[in-house]
Amino acid sequence: MRPLDLDDVLSIERASFSMPWSRGAFLYEMEQNQVARCFVVRHGARVAGYVCLWEVADELHITNIAVHPDLRRRGIARTLLGRVLADARQRAIRLVVLEVRPSNAEALALYESFGFRVVGRRRG
Repeated sequence: MRPLDLDDVLSIERASFSMPWSRGAFLYEMEQNQVARCFVVRHGARVAGYVCLWEVADELHITNIAVHPDLRRRGIARTLLGRVLADARQRAIRLVVLEVRPSNAEALALYESFGFRVVGRRRG
């Protein structure tokens, strides 16, 4: 992900989440957070989806993943997540974690298809 991608990324972010990250939050992840990495996947010239993650020691935390609403159900999130997990295997990552709302059935199904399982629930 590059700063030039942020207009597209923010559009997807706002369409995807009730509490979207700000431009500043993405810039912090890209430019200042030493453990963060963010990637985009394109559909033609525009950003179709993105993923952000933190890598700390041998653990990976997926902090944000989203696909443009017009391009969902085309395998883009599966491609993003698959690439992240393949890279994690090559880097000997021991644990990959993420958070998802229980109401997000599509995301839950995607994560379960990759072998993720529920290990806890946050209250509230």
